[in-house]
Amino acid sequence: MTIAAERWTRTDWLALDTEFVRETTYFPRLCLVQASDGTDNFCIDAIALDADSLRPMFDAFAGSAATKVFHSASQDLEIFVQHTGACPRPLFDTQLAAALLGDGDQLGYAALVEKRLGVQLDKSLTRTDWARRPLTAAELAYAADDVRWLAELYPRLRDELATRGRLAWLEEDCARLADADRYRTRPEDAWRRLKGLARLPAPAQCAAVALAAWRERVAQTRDRPRKWILDDNALYRIAERIPQTEAQLAELSVLPPKTLARHAAELVAVLAESAATATDVRIGEALLDNAQKARVQALLGQLKQRAESAGVPPSLLATRADVEALVRLNGSADVLLIRGWRREIAGDLVPD
Repeated sequence: MTIAAERWTRTDWLALDTEFVRETTYFPRLCLVQASDGTDNFCIDAIALDADSLRPMFDAFAGSAATKVFHSASQDLEIFVQHTGACPRPLFDTQLAAALLGDGDQLGYAALVEKRLGVQLDKSLTRTDWARRPLTAAELAYAADDVRWLAELYPRLRDELATRGRLAWLEEDCARLADADRYRTRPEDAWRRLKGLARLPAPAQCAAVALAAWRERVAQTRDRPRKWILDDNALYRIAERIPQTEAQLAELSVLPPKTLARHAAELVAVLAESAATATDVRIGEALLDNAQKARVQALLGQLKQRAESAGVPPSLLATRADVEALVRLNGSADVLLIRGWRREIAGDLVPD
């Protein structure tokens, strides 16, 4: 490991990937780290090695000025933040690069390899249990291919981006992607995962926010999936009714018996505290009126035209949520469209 790590500090770039499992945990369990310098491909067994043995690898990634190449990096970066507290930099995401070059939005790795290199990857091992040991030779070869072809893709995509004057676009997006705070979930922000919160009455919104924060804390402490602690359907039902006693909570019939027995008192206490501190201010965004909805549709149409002219997916310029925020706040929303390369392409469309 030490010899390989020293070698990695002297290279200009590294293709990286990870394999992990998280079906029964809150935090992903790292199983395998793949790395390629374009000459050799490595598969590092993160289960067989303890934290001290893995440290030279993580230190090499963190200390090297080499560009770290990933495909669809977010989940891999979550792993790095979990183990080191930071994201490896500088970053090059081939999925983002492909989108900026007009290859499609959120193109999968196998599809990109086939499109760019004409190689069809074996997909028969996509559901491999990477925590099982020993891994077969076929599974290790499959894992190594994740960086083998990534190493082939990187220079081609990088050079084409440079030729088309879009390398700075990718660097801008990758710098934002490598912000470690993106991969840390604070319990008080857990409500942002909930859908349709703005449609609930204000007391129910406050209750849902409190329940989401409680669920996140418990899930993190016990290292169990959120839905194992409290699924979304139960969370909404409880937030809408706001039971004041354990008996009232039980009458809702939305919790498994074990969950009710273990957490009923806590949940009632969380709801009581939420009710005592609730304000009249709604959490979330007000619904759009008809005129605003029409402006959203018009702006989405204009953005689609600009995206097509630039040869990038419309969603890469702005999401519907971004456009709705811009219309609702008369152009003052803090969204990507008003910054950087996106502003150059379509910033003049932002409503005053």
